[in-house]
Amino acid sequence: MADPSKFQTSGIDVITAPLRHATFRNIWLASLFSNLGILIQGVGAAWAMTEMTPSADKVALVQTALMLPVMSIAMPAGAIADMYDRRIITLVSLGIALTGASTLTALALLGLVTPNILLALCFAVGTGMALMGPSWQSSVRELVPMEILPAAVALNGISYNVARSMGPAIGGIVVAASGAVAAFALNALLYLPLMLALFLWKRISEPSRLPPERLSRAIVSGVRYIANSPSIRIVLTRSMVTGVIGAAITALMPLVVRDLLHGGAPTYGVMLSAFGLGAVIGALFIAELRKRMSGEAAIRACALSMSGAVAAVALSREPILTVVALVLAGAVWMMAWVLFSIGVQLAAPRWVAGRALAAYQTACSGGIAVGSWAWGHLTDSVGVETALLVSAALMFASPILGLWLEMPRIIAREDEAEMLADPEVRLPLTGRSGPVVVEIEYMVSQDKARPFHTVMQEVQLFRQRNGAYGWSIARDIANPELWTERFHCPTWLDYLRQRNRSTLSERELDRQAMAFHIGPEPVRVRRMLERPFGSVRWKEDRPPIDVRRDCKHSGM
Repeated sequence: MADPSKFQTSGIDVITAPLRHATFRNIWLASLFSNLGILIQGVGAAWAMTEMTPSADKVALVQTALMLPVMSIAMPAGAIADMYDRRIITLVSLGIALTGASTLTALALLGLVTPNILLALCFAVGTGMALMGPSWQSSVRELVPMEILPAAVALNGISYNVARSMGPAIGGIVVAASGAVAAFALNALLYLPLMLALFLWKRISEPSRLPPERLSRAIVSGVRYIANSPSIRIVLTRSMVTGVIGAAITALMPLVVRDLLHGGAPTYGVMLSAFGLGAVIGALFIAELRKRMSGEAAIRACALSMSGAVAAVALSREPILTVVALVLAGAVWMMAWVLFSIGVQLAAPRWVAGRALAAYQTACSGGIAVGSWAWGHLTDSVGVETALLVSAALMFASPILGLWLEMPRIIAREDEAEMLADPEVRLPLTGRSGPVVVEIEYMVSQDKARPFHTVMQEVQLFRQRNGAYGWSIARDIANPELWTERFHCPTWLDYLRQRNRSTLSERELDRQAMAFHIGPEPVRVRRMLERPFGSVRWKEDRPPIDVRRDCKHSGM
């Protein structure tokens, strides 16, 4: 039997491996201070709202104001993260959040903060953090090797929850001693270490041979990739449902303290610290959970445990019992979100990583924002205890979703394959010429028709998620061995991007389709301009694309 102490040491070594990389370590430590400041401000804002108004709706809207920007601008933020230097985007985002926090501090000093102003400035801070999120999260894979990426993702969660375990308690003390204005000022100051760490990061960018997409086209590309990625769609749906149902425990925490425990700001800080401490504990055991359980079993266990913990918070009138329940709730809450996040980060290739993470942020933060609003309204009608019991019941029932939307296996997705040589071109083209129509002819033995068609359904998904549209596969009725695959790309430049976005596994799938070909000649590929005299010929902002001649077929 293995020595438990050795097992624990091994587990700690696994989770701390990313900290051996200096740049990741510096930014991670600085982000710990930033997260600390955000949570201190959250305590100040929630308690200030509690003092300004008795409305549970307004109190819950503080969390909604912080989370709503993530839901509303995450996809543009993800597109920007994939298009431009992620370090610069992160610095600009922090500047926006710092401006919002500084303005809130100044207005609080002057006594000019009202409930609506408080919500608006929380929204401004949330906007900066929403813009930063995809850039920072997609940068993690640049800072650590792929094999320890799950540990780096978990460490990011630990950073937030270490701050959660201390920040609320510190926030409660700061608010009790000096008022909400001190909490707002402290948050503004704690942004500075992270800005310095990012400024000192000497990021080595890999310039693409092709120019970046326009923002609107990049957003469409991200949505299209997600729509054609079944595993990512399932993770996003499950995370949104979890966010909506589970938002009650965090959104109603001030009211739990005020109405059920009859405590003040220090008690509120202690309760949030208990939740954060549980989250840290949960993150430390995420590697072992992934070893012992499938993704679906782990999410199911988290949901059932969360249900029991929320019910205990609703029924408890003793602070000690509530603390114990919140530690359990924090642990399983953290485990669920890390599992969701790892699933998205390992499923998306580098070119769309920011947009995939933005979609994940939209799903979870949007769920929490909508859930917070809904639980606030329900609490105004039925009270805190009943609202929490309803949340517990829904969380208990949520694993039923797994019957239709089973969590996919979490496996690492390799990066994109090497760039292909550009195809032969004799017609003068610009990057904006299009649409481009591609037809690929296969000769397939009739007894292999069904397995070939099955492979082509997978080919359809990766063609579409990489940028193609209008995909079809047709069989010649006069020559049953002849199959024609057909798809479109909006422009020539989009086509060049589409054919070079494939991962190694997608290239292998393409080769499997080619292997069915039995003709004496190679697979025939036709690339055609759909509107040869109506295609766009605008003067381009960039130099013409370097079109290299290559007479051999080397990919689509």
